[in-house]
Amino acid sequence: MGAHCCHNEVKFDGMDKAYKRMLILVAAINGFMFLVEMPMGFMGQSQALKADALDFLGDTLTYLISFAVIGQALALRAKAALAKGISLLLMGIWVLGSTIYTVFYLQQPAALIMGSVGLAALAANLLSVVLLMKYKDGDANVRSVWLCSRNDAIGNVMVLIAASGVWATNTGWPDLIVAGIMATLFISGAFTIIKQARGELAHAAEHSHSAAE
Repeated sequence: MGAHCCHNEVKFDGMDKAYKRMLILVAAINGFMFLVEMPMGFMGQSQALKADALDFLGDTLTYLISFAVIGQALALRAKAALAKGISLLLMGIWVLGSTIYTVFYLQQPAALIMGSVGLAALAANLLSVVLLMKYKDGDANVRSVWLCSRNDAIGNVMVLIAASGVWATNTGWPDLIVAGIMATLFISGAFTIIKQARGELAHAAEHSHSAAE
């Protein structure tokens, strides 16, 4: 997470044409993968795939919001990041709750569907990570984009591990365990974004107060 989560100095605020193009491209990639993965999650009865699909949806919205607030005042960018952090937190809570619920209605997922869709999702996210790598540091708005892409790639690897576990054990428990871990990642990433956004809001308020004097 680095020092950038601990202070308010901003290195990059997204004001770059190449970065804006990358945001639109990765938004399109993530939106497409959500449309593919969510139906396959229900078809394959996989909580991990559903969680990953929600992550793609959340990322799509994150990229589009980030694009919309580029160049705006620090306070507005920080508020957008705060909203994204809260939505990520709610997503993590939902995934965790639905996973706990599924424990009592355990169904064995389809390992083949999980594995094949997981591989496609991993390829999509690795592409997004590569495209955004040079922009991983910056204000809360920019950093939230990087965290979402990084968490997605980690989540995809875990989906593949879950698929292998389902195939090896012939049970649905690996799928539920991975879904729970992904929910924890969502929640952890949300707190990171919220913490930095709140710090930047305080910094913007202090700057505004100083300017008024």
